[in-house]
Amino acid sequence: MAFINTVLAYFMQFLPKWFVRPFAKPYVAGVKIDEVLDVVKDLNDKGFSATIDILGEFVNDEEEAVKVKNQYSKLIKSIRERNLDSTISVKLTHLGLDLDFTYCKNLMIELTHEAKKFNVGIAIDMENSPYTDSIYKVYSHTVKIFHKIGAVMQAYLRRSFGDLKNLNNSKLVLRICKGIYNEDPSIAIKDKNEINKNFKLLVQTILSGDGYACIATHDIDLINSIERWIHNKNISKNRFEFQVLYGVPMTKTLNKLKSKGYKVTVYVPFGSSWYDYSIRRLNENPKIISYVLKNIFKK
Repeated sequence: MAFINTVLAYFMQFLPKWFVRPFAKPYVAGVKIDEVLDVVKDLNDKGFSATIDILGEFVNDEEEAVKVKNQYSKLIKSIRERNLDSTISVKLTHLGLDLDFTYCKNLMIELTHEAKKFNVGIAIDMENSPYTDSIYKVYSHTVKIFHKIGAVMQAYLRRSFGDLKNLNNSKLVLRICKGIYNEDPSIAIKDKNEINKNFKLLVQTILSGDGYACIATHDIDLINSIERWIHNKNISKNRFEFQVLYGVPMTKTLNKLKSKGYKVTVYVPFGSSWYDYSIRRLNENPKIISYVLKNIFKK
């Protein structure tokens, strides 16, 4: 069955969107703001925090970037109006970073002031390596405006420990993830064990300082290893949280972390650009295909 799921996941990219949509549903919280807010409310009721991402990356012009910024502004206001436990996650190429750095920075500054007004945190997502320096520059500027601005660091990049030393301070809120981009071996670690080793080093460095660590991984062995270190070092629970993607099937681990009093945040994507994201998730976890097919045949 695993082989069949893998083959089906590969061929999904060649099928029409209407066919793929049922398989995408476990990973994407709808297309409209009201849909994602309902999902976040349900997560909150179950004891989880959330961070909401409007799917998409590059835009064609500045007008499109403004539309994305306005969507995020509406989302921030809606989160506060509904009193949800949620931040937002923003990709800067979605705000025009590849068009013009200054224009993108100014849009992000506007969004930061909106977030400060409604007291809703923002995580600036990381993208592939050509944008890393620019992303950290925007982060360093906006965190001076509002302390609930966070950034992301990818453990597979060789530069990450040096970046952390430059960023590390009491205001730091940093999501550590392994990284998903296919980068050149000259700048990226390729060995899984070495990536895990660097991941742990980054988390431990933050927690040995004054920053706040968002531990974003679905690797259960890695989660358990970091949790043991946290327990042995008696790290306060208000210094870190665990983060996972919406729809990834690891309920037992999440409930276990939650039962120990750890904060668990679910990264919840939504929006009209659901298709490409869903294809990537299905290839990472083909098992979801058999789950969906079973439910279809039951109905």
